[in-house]
Amino acid sequence: MTFASFIRSLRLPVFAITLALPAAQACAQPESFPDYLQTVASHARKQGVSDSAITSVLTGLTPNDRVIALDTSQPGSRGAPPPLAPYIAQHVGASIVARGKARYASLGSILPQIERRYGVPAPILFAIWGHETNYGSYTGDFDLARSLATLAWEGRRRELFESELIALMKMVDRGVPRSQLKGSWAGAFGYPQFLPSVYLRLAVDGDGDGRADIFNSSADTLASIANYFRDAGWRPGQPWGVRASLPAGFNVNSYATKLSSPACAAVHARHSQWKTVSQWRALGVTPQTAIGSDVLASLFQPDGPGTPAYLLTGNYRVILQYNCSNYYAMSVGLLADEISR
Repeated sequence: MTFASFIRSLRLPVFAITLALPAAQACAQPESFPDYLQTVASHARKQGVSDSAITSVLTGLTPNDRVIALDTSQPGSRGAPPPLAPYIAQHVGASIVARGKARYASLGSILPQIERRYGVPAPILFAIWGHETNYGSYTGDFDLARSLATLAWEGRRRELFESELIALMKMVDRGVPRSQLKGSWAGAFGYPQFLPSVYLRLAVDGDGDGRADIFNSSADTLASIANYFRDAGWRPGQPWGVRASLPAGFNVNSYATKLSSPACAAVHARHSQWKTVSQWRALGVTPQTAIGSDVLASLFQPDGPGTPAYLLTGNYRVILQYNCSNYYAMSVGLLADEISR
């Protein structure tokens, strides 16, 4: 997942080092934690990780009970989704908008170059940064190696978290200090909350100092988020979506999608069929801001009849790749719109 917030959709349990916790008992781990770390070290060596990086990352690790508690306490989805409006009020409030505008103004000199290079509007980058870490004010203080080793050893998503743990070692081989490897309980870190594998693939140097420092550098952070979005298929020149007015009696459900998404199916199922903007206009759906007539869009009215409706473009789907949640993607899009005003 990142992504970043992708992590928030990962819910898994884990253990204790010698005294088995209930979560560990339930998973019936065949290996002790130290033995598992030796297995990880072997896998890492086969991938070309140096012994010094392996030693730096794995030495002294113990299972983290707090990670287990956080993982097992994550709520699941039940019933109808809650309304969007309260979430937007909380995450696109005056305070975060004001901070975004101030940071946007202070970094104005570097933004045109990033926009030209990656084709992603700067307000979208700031909205991600703001949503993930409040523009860098809090990035997490969990030891990433300990968290990832805990989640991998527990075993429910071993392949995922072991690969991220090995990617963390590769970061050390690239010169990232071991002491800097702190972040969320589930392995995301830095201003944009990247996973280690995403950092290795997409983090870039935005300020020309030869390092991709998403822990401290605003330029590197914005360029890295932009690189992520470009890689995910952002279409330059298109908005993420626009507000739309509907004719009286319009039934959004009449245009429900007939497609089934292979990932995050419940999120995508709430969007309508895809039509061009001109086709939506012919049905009486009127965009409230400028958008090309030939742009493909889906109609989304998250809180039901009589509430705001939106025409969402393929760029909205790109935001969903950062965190597959309509609440997240809508709040990012709306926050970006506010920052750009």
